[in-house]
Amino acid sequence: MSDNNRSIYDMIGSEEPFRELVESFYAKVEQDTVLRPMFPDDLEDGKYWQFLFLMQYFGGPTRYMEERGHPRLRMRHFPFPINQTARDHWLDHMLTSIDDVGIQEPARSAMRQYFERASTFLINQFPEHDTE
Repeated sequence: MSDNNRSIYDMIGSEEPFRELVESFYAKVEQDTVLRPMFPDDLEDGKYWQFLFLMQYFGGPTRYMEERGHPRLRMRHFPFPINQTARDHWLDHMLTSIDDVGIQEPARSAMRQYFERASTFLINQFPEHDTE
């Protein structure tokens, strides 16, 4: 998560790029017919928690842990039916948001890799396999 012992948080300039990333991402979710039904009507709490989580995960302040505890991503996302299609929509919006914000290398690639792995890890709906 770091380049020469610098965190991604430090590489991209602290809090503001994370705030912009979350705003860009949620603007895309609001328009997405697959994802929008999974989110509450009011998106502000989700934006807040995602902002704090991403800052903490990428080496910034630990406010997420202090306010909410361990992230427990699978448990927190389990109530939502996340299939491959939902994962792909989510990931596309997040990767596009990274570019919208203008996050540069090497942080860009590290963040993209994390989001690809994490979004796949959260899939909890799988197609039924033919047993014949």
